[in-house]
Amino acid sequence: MARQPYPGGIRLFYFMRLRINGEIMEIRDAATVGALLEHLGVEPARVAVEVNLAVVKKADYGSFRLNDGDEVEIVNFVGGG
Repeated sequence: MARQPYPGGIRLFYFMRLRINGEIMEIRDAATVGALLEHLGVEPARVAVEVNLAVVKKADYGSFRLNDGDEVEIVNFVGGG
């Protein structure tokens, strides 16, 4: 018999409420900026990210932790000429 991951077979999910580009969203499984971008289907190389008015370095996307209530701005780079 396979062991259940949680007592009684109950699975717990934690939703984080973030304000992303002005829109409040409840996100699951997005503990870091990198995970959030992946969840949203955003290519990290083509955006700049700010959390609570502080710019996050691209090198830190994978380790920069998000918290419930954070305000996130994601800005896309657009080419043109």
